[in-house]
Amino acid sequence: MDADSLLLSLELASGSGQGLSPDRRASLLTSLMLVKRDYRYDRVLFWGRILGLVADYYIAQGLSEDQLAPRKTLYRGAPLLSPQVQIKEETRLVSVIEQIDKAVAIIPRGALFKTPFGPTHVNRTFEGLSLSEAKKLSSYFHFREPVELKNKTLLEKADLDPSLDFMDSLEHDIPKGSWSIQMERGNALVVLRSLLWPGLTFYHAPHTKNYGYIYVGTGEKNMDLPFML
Repeated sequence: MDADSLLLSLELASGSGQGLSPDRRASLLTSLMLVKRDYRYDRVLFWGRILGLVADYYIAQGLSEDQLAPRKTLYRGAPLLSPQVQIKEETRLVSVIEQIDKAVAIIPRGALFKTPFGPTHVNRTFEGLSLSEAKKLSSYFHFREPVELKNKTLLEKADLDPSLDFMDSLEHDIPKGSWSIQMERGNALVVLRSLLWPGLTFYHAPHTKNYGYIYVGTGEKNMDLPFML
């Protein structure tokens, strides 16, 4: 979730149990604004919280102007007594964040656009998905460089807009059924939850620019999911 709209985003995601106390929200907002200013990032995202074995880690990511350029991950955890335990925990932390980013970090279609020269930017004209679009997995993309799109034939790409459809859609994710879509607040909010990485929640208010995702969990993948569907 974007730090510039952190308080609203936390409110939208609160129905999924991702809320923070008022004091923690204020402290987090101040920290993220300082990170954005000091590191001169184009955007700073509050990524979420991983519940570790000996500490909980609050995680943020800094983005450059090119939104698909490698993101800088920053995290903060409680002081640990054993340096060896901390090193092992932080090594695992980096690996888990990378796996979650590749598998379930998502963005609505149209929120970003790709220029003819390559860089990917925030689409300032994006006004949100329509209600009907918001209910479809095809309206959401993986927030990373494409993998499956590169394997499509020219015929399969014929109906795609290269400035908007340049990332992989969620509709063909494996295993099929790994996403839950629910409309909440009287259809004013769509919520996607990952069943593959429990704890990842994406939210979007249709017809608005408000969207984002947050992960709060232990950093464990649901390896049994293919046998549960």
